Amino acid sequence: MAWEMWLGVAAVAISAVALTVAMAVWSQQRRRRRLDPPLAVTEAATEDVGQLIAFVANPSKPAVANLERTVRRVCAEADLPEPLWLETTIEDPGVGQTREALARGADIVVAVGGDGTVRAVAEGMVGTGKPMGLVPLGTGNLLARNLDLPVTDPDEALRIVVAGADRVIDVGWARVLEFARPDGAHGDSDRGETDTTGTPHAAGDALPEQDTETAHIFLVIAGLGFDAAMVADADATLKARVGWVAYFVAGIRHLHGRRLRATIQLDDTPPVNAKLRTLLVGNCGKLPGGITLLPDAVLDDGILDVAAIDTRGGVVGWAQLFGDVVMQGFGVRNDLPAKIGRIDHARAKRVRVRVEGGEQAQVDGDLLGRAVELEAWVEPGGLVVRTA
Repeated sequence: MAWEMWLGVAAVAISAVALTVAMAVWSQQRRRRRLDPPLAVTEAATEDVGQLIAFVANPSKPAVANLERTVRRVCAEADLPEPLWLETTIEDPGVGQTREALARGADIVVAVGGDGTVRAVAEGMVGTGKPMGLVPLGTGNLLARNLDLPVTDPDEALRIVVAGADRVIDVGWARVLEFARPDGAHGDSDRGETDTTGTPHAAGDALPEQDTETAHIFLVIAGLGFDAAMVADADATLKARVGWVAYFVAGIRHLHGRRLRATIQLDDTPPVNAKLRTLLVGNCGKLPGGITLLPDAVLDDGILDVAAIDTRGGVVGWAQLFGDVVMQGFGVRNDLPAKIGRIDHARAKRVRVRVEGGEQAQVDGDLLGRAVELEAWVEPGGLVVRTA
């Protein structure tokens, strides 16, 4: 078994080197892209006169305490009306505040917080034709990364809110058709049933009602399987200390988890059976660390990108898979036969997946609970966002 151990160590080392190179190149590409004009933009925001900006802020984020003063100063210096400042609550992570801001005449509504706050504000903004801005203060900041917005500089993010341009993008929706019961049996769960893992919902520290009628918005990626289990097990204290790295630490506990037996249907094609670790359905594909899970995904192409990820062989398989994920971000794909880790890509407007026994499901890092059957679909051009 010694040779297998050394092979695993070598594979992990190669993947680490690939990740380092990927992050360096990604950083250079990001700097270049920020100098280019945004794609698919509407009228420049600088042509707006007297735009009323509303900020929907998550007060649990430490930076929010001092940000309101900065917001008011920036708006005053830009000769804009006094901004609206609305804070989220556990009961309402941002949808209600967004609708209130629109009712009060806001021309742009800005999500100030993490991915949960962004999702909530986006839900209130879909279909309005008015732009949503972002001041990212979370762990993943997924949409901001995919829009090449600053994720570590709130002042620069505020400048873009005031003087940026608007881009129309798609949104994704996901709905759990059937939840797993606590005893492992299938069946629709009762409204208000708590998650069997006891894991709090990331957006507002409470799981959403587990009914089969609610559609949950996602702007980046919805997932079922390993990725959602990783989100569920991420330690909150560790997330506060090291950020998105906490998700990878949580993922280590699931490296030897069972493979899923899934039935997958894309649009109106016949369902297919597959064994996999996780199924990802994405509107775009960048993650923290310069990792690109869905290299072909485009925010405004009116279609979802699907990735079925599987691996065998323990740490060696995961290391090879991780190396493939890193390199596909550069357009290099490993299509060699007999791989022990693989990523199969597809595209569809609607996806339905069913797994035996139920698995954790997530949308942009917010948990939906243990799903037996899940569907996702795209709403083309559903949201306007303020970009650089």
